[in-house]
Amino acid sequence: MNIESIFNKAYSYIEYRNVVDKLLYEGKTTGNEQTPEKVEYTKLNIQRMNRLDKTIQLPETVKHKLEEIENPMLWLLIGDAWCGDCAQILPVINKMAEASNGNIKLKIISRDNCPELLQNLFEGNRAIPKLITLDEHSFEFICTWGSRPKPANEIMLNWKANKDKISKEEFEKELHLWYARDRGVTIINELMNLIENCEKKSKHYSISA
Repeated sequence: MNIESIFNKAYSYIEYRNVVDKLLYEGKTTGNEQTPEKVEYTKLNIQRMNRLDKTIQLPETVKHKLEEIENPMLWLLIGDAWCGDCAQILPVINKMAEASNGNIKLKIISRDNCPELLQNLFEGNRAIPKLITLDEHSFEFICTWGSRPKPANEIMLNWKANKDKISKEEFEKELHLWYARDRGVTIINELMNLIENCEKKSKHYSISA
């Protein structure tokens, strides 16, 4: 598995958005499984991402910390256009990368294009999105995050434990209502904690080297 090659072939945020638009024009979405349901989800997710691109605001304290990252890192997000969680999370991640003054370089890759990563890093767990952080120079793995912020994951786990009482439609409504109310705050906080952990690990690598 050549992680450097995988990262370099992955899409930037702008490239990803353009690819998804092109696929939708052709009646398709990302990934190997092409179904009308996934295409419809993709259309809805594009609306979500367009809205979040315009509305997500990073606190000034977060912007400052992103600009002051000591060890620049690479972020590889595994996700797909039909995934509702990806649509809610990816625009926030992109805002953070944009605000980092080049300290974070973000790329996106479809789940079906990197099964070896899911197998090696997540024991084959295919839930997305998943974020992998890499050292900018060595491409060593530093930290991982995903597949969703803790409160959203609790909503999902509650649904799985109560499928006889909660329909899929009710679950999705509750999940996306939480995202709307949270406005990216929890994602930002969790990823800032991730960055702090990555910084500590990067310093350890430097000392070890």
